[in-house]
Amino acid sequence: MAGFFGAIGTSRCTTDVFYGTDYNSHLGTRRGGLATFSEEKGFKRSIHHLENTYFRTKFEKELDEFDGNSGIGIISDTDAQPLLFNSHLGRFAICTVAKINNMEQIADTLLEQNMHLSEFSSGKINQTELVGLLIVKGKNFVDGIENVFREVKGSCTMLLLTENGIIAARDSWGRTPIIIGKKDGAWAVSSESTAFPNLGYETERFLGPGEIVRITANGIEQLRKPNKKMQICSFLWVYYGFPTSDYEHRNTEDVRNATGFAMGKEDDTQVDCACGIPDSGIGMAIGYAAGHGCPYMRAISKYTPTWPRSFTPSNQSMRNLVAKMKLIQNKSVLKDKKVLFCDDSIVRGTQLRDNTKCLFESGAKEVHMRIACPPLVYGCQFINFTSSKSEMELITRRIIAELEGEDKAQDPEILKIYATTDSPQYKKMVSIIQERFGLTSLKFTKLETLIKAIGLPKDMVCTHCFDGSSQYTLEETNLDNK
Repeated sequence: MAGFFGAIGTSRCTTDVFYGTDYNSHLGTRRGGLATFSEEKGFKRSIHHLENTYFRTKFEKELDEFDGNSGIGIISDTDAQPLLFNSHLGRFAICTVAKINNMEQIADTLLEQNMHLSEFSSGKINQTELVGLLIVKGKNFVDGIENVFREVKGSCTMLLLTENGIIAARDSWGRTPIIIGKKDGAWAVSSESTAFPNLGYETERFLGPGEIVRITANGIEQLRKPNKKMQICSFLWVYYGFPTSDYEHRNTEDVRNATGFAMGKEDDTQVDCACGIPDSGIGMAIGYAAGHGCPYMRAISKYTPTWPRSFTPSNQSMRNLVAKMKLIQNKSVLKDKKVLFCDDSIVRGTQLRDNTKCLFESGAKEVHMRIACPPLVYGCQFINFTSSKSEMELITRRIIAELEGEDKAQDPEILKIYATTDSPQYKKMVSIIQERFGLTSLKFTKLETLIKAIGLPKDMVCTHCFDGSSQYTLEETNLDNK
């Protein structure tokens, strides 16, 4: 995924842009970039690889080189950005939070129109460059951004740093958020409201799906009204969101607590304590303990000083090693205990298998697992929250293929049955996951429980990875959502 931050004001903003971007670090790990604009010096941009380090360590030394009263920054899992464009619309820098499923088709069309594209050394295309080229085809910025909404299958949220302010445009279906912040003399725009408090900003408002605004030191100008429908990603609250962040006025930690509390209230499993798998499982575990009436204890702690996030290395075996090394079991808490653990999700199951083995080896009598979301039966089409190259990497799909055969594992009707909570097929799938990973018990949060905790109507939340319900939007132009 990716996360961005922008700031503009009456005085130099580079410090806010630097720290605000850093507060989005949990949303990406591969590349970071900053761009600022000064009327005297023009645009200044820098991009660094982050695979083996952190954002701050790459940009701290050159921060004094950035100048101006406006700037944007991004941390991404995909392409190098921000990119700089010089066009009939003027000069601008652009960064995107996007997943473009039809990138090759868009590229072919642009090439047929005598436009040119850069290529990575790997031969891949920079998706932010594609977005920028679609924008400069427009007669103005709004027309160009609507080109993006019209052409992109997937999602695209963006920030443009122009010579006349920052333009923020949220994905046409609102799958990823944009939050506006304000303080005396300055405005900010961010993927995460977590970036605001320590920089002195107060949340002003949330952009609507497809909404486009121009932000200057003097205020906000709406350039395009929001669309009627929204499909914000439910996984923001389950996994991606930082505990202090709000989306659509709903706090991440509140949602995780509420999900855990509801599950703990209805669960009759006898356990000695509840524990969260760091980091995103902690909020759920605290809620579960309160609802179930058992102590919350830290049977696992995350060693943060040196170990980066588990999917930072490009090699899967190294990701698995990092995931194991950063979590340390507390044998004093585990010994002879019936311990229940809460985690955000199960994708492939690699970490779950390793964690369960270590927990029993550390003396646990029983290991129960509770998951904050329903089983992931469908691959994400819209924000790419997993690094899976194929849906068949999902543990659920592999089990369905074993039970039904490879062909039927792609059948929409078969998948629907397995995605239906408490159907015989659903129960069989969950029992196999439990057995395969050596768990004493395994339960997933019901979709209805998750939606209730989020507090938005079901049709305003994307739950495609759980029930396949948002597939229709891939077949429609994003401009149909008006």
